[in-house]
Amino acid sequence: MPRARDLGISIGTLAPGGLNAITDVAGVRVGHRTLVEGSEVRTGVTVVLPHEGDAWAEPVFAGAHRLNGNGELTGLAWIRESGMLHSPIGLTNTHSVGLVRDALVAYEASRRSGDFWSLPVVGETWDGVLNDVNGMHVKTEHVLAAIEAASDGPVQEGNVGGGTGMLCHGFKGGIGTASRVVEEVGGYVVGVLVQANHGSREQLRVDGYPVGRVIATSEVPSAGAPDEATGSIIGIVATDAPLIPTQCRRLAQRAGLGVARAGGLGENSSGDLFLCFALGNRGLPPNQRHDAAPLAVPLRMLANRWITPLFQAVVEATEEAILNALLAAETMSGRGGATAHRLQPDTLLAALALLGSAGTEGTRMV
Repeated sequence: MPRARDLGISIGTLAPGGLNAITDVAGVRVGHRTLVEGSEVRTGVTVVLPHEGDAWAEPVFAGAHRLNGNGELTGLAWIRESGMLHSPIGLTNTHSVGLVRDALVAYEASRRSGDFWSLPVVGETWDGVLNDVNGMHVKTEHVLAAIEAASDGPVQEGNVGGGTGMLCHGFKGGIGTASRVVEEVGGYVVGVLVQANHGSREQLRVDGYPVGRVIATSEVPSAGAPDEATGSIIGIVATDAPLIPTQCRRLAQRAGLGVARAGGLGENSSGDLFLCFALGNRGLPPNQRHDAAPLAVPLRMLANRWITPLFQAVVEATEEAILNALLAAETMSGRGGATAHRLQPDTLLAALALLGSAGTEGTRMV
């Protein structure tokens, strides 16, 4: 499937990394397990591994932000308290959060002996339009398969993993990713991965153009009411910059601006939750017995004077990741015969051409 840049759509001004994906941040790996069975099962799980080592034994600094809280991202209380991420990150459907969390605990426990505790991070969005969400179809073996499949190469997008049954701005949604290289600030890389299941058709914007207003539901039917926001978005931000937890939280906050630029409003029924982790201070001690822990740890911190370009990178990469999710997704039918239609590249380009030639004033869906 073509991505935004394959169509000549360049969001923002910063250059993407080689893969234009969260995996451009060295060490980050992503794996999916997709479940499409019969006419009712359209779901799965996605796992983001923060680096190639053991996340429990080698935590990294992290911070989180809530744009709107009708959703779940487990483990945030400890991240906010400690400022560190100690686990892989799971993404799935709303009613499978507990299972995925427990599976990540079991995965960690199987690799170590003695006393052990874990508070894994698992995010969700609701896929109940296309999927039998109450059927609890995601199992422990699917989580382990996603971990086993995780790689640092190109990231599958669209109808994969946790994004399998998701909708976005009235079209088929799912997993999307993008990255930026911030040459102005040491060449640090910022990558974003989203599970996009949010927004209304009317509000969708691409590179500032209100394309959702001119793509009529008579041309591309919506899985729900044309003006109804379908749900939530989870955004994972990774960077190799040397950030401390408060700076990670500030980057996570900027993901909400990328959502807004694409037309998301943080609606009352939406769970818009973002997590940022930074690899620039790898080597932090794990939660050891206190008599085994070092008294002090040397750290590096990017001066706040130079953090704004990283904010820009998050905003641009988030906006582009959402668009990539839309373009990669394929039309899917599921539970009860419901169908979510993809945003066809030709349809998008025609809408952009129309708006570019006619301007944006007075444009409305018909």
